[in-house]
Amino acid sequence: MKFHAIVPTLVLLGVASFVGCRKVPLTPSSPIPSGTAVFRFTRAVRGPVELSLDGARIPVQQLPKGAKSLVVKGLTPGKHRFFLTSQRETFSPDQGELDMGADKGIYQVTLTQKLESVLYGKPDPLPTAEGLPGVSATLVK
Repeated sequence: MKFHAIVPTLVLLGVASFVGCRKVPLTPSSPIPSGTAVFRFTRAVRGPVELSLDGARIPVQQLPKGAKSLVVKGLTPGKHRFFLTSQRETFSPDQGELDMGADKGIYQVTLTQKLESVLYGKPDPLPTAEGLPGVSATLVK
């Protein structure tokens, strides 16, 4: 690929990411306490949202009218692998690694897109999330 083809592509990617995140604060309004991760969504999430952390499904307290953030509390310092999924939305990043420090929490802006699909019948219910001791996840406005 030649240089003159790369520059417009990079500009389009930059504009697309800016437009998708223009209403979402890129930094938290207050300090995040240690042991806490906040996933700030670019649009309201209707859910249900599923969270897997270090290979274990974490129960997420859902809101009926949607939420703008997912707050995970009780994380120990160190690296944690996460996976976010939903039946109505897609997330980017939907999986990755959180490097939790001992002195402060993590704030991550997460691009959210709504899925438009028609399903016939009801999906099979998921088994109850087993969770991790001391870790809680809540959707918040």
